[in-house]
Amino acid sequence: MQFKYGKKDKLKSKKLIEQLFSEGKSVTAYPLKLIYLKTEFEDDSILKTGVSVSKRIHKTAVARNRIKRLLREAYRLNKPHYFNNSSTSYAFMILYLSKDGTTFDDIDNKMKLLFEKFLNKTSKDEENPT
Repeated sequence: MQFKYGKKDKLKSKKLIEQLFSEGKSVTAYPLKLIYLKTEFEDDSILKTGVSVSKRIHKTAVARNRIKRLLREAYRLNKPHYFNNSSTSYAFMILYLSKDGTTFDDIDNKMKLLFEKFLNKTSKDEENPT
């Protein structure tokens, strides 16, 4: 898996996003929240990811877009380390929950923590299906 976040890796389907929010599970490493759903894609992608920042909390588009850029970059850089050997397909939505602005280092560290929590939770779910 390469350090790319191309068109095929982006979550764009409205139906899938609605399904993700209604049926998906989540993990949180404040200020980030990952909502995920195990699914299959027609284009043989392993992961499709979207990022979101609340308009209610961050009023200006400039602030929202900056945080979304930082989220996508942290995801792009960490994806190969955590999902290189993954064979299961997931849809992800990464939400930014804090009212404060942030730096790339903060987001990068929290993204790593978030992915570790996700991998721990999914490995436990696979061991003990209910």
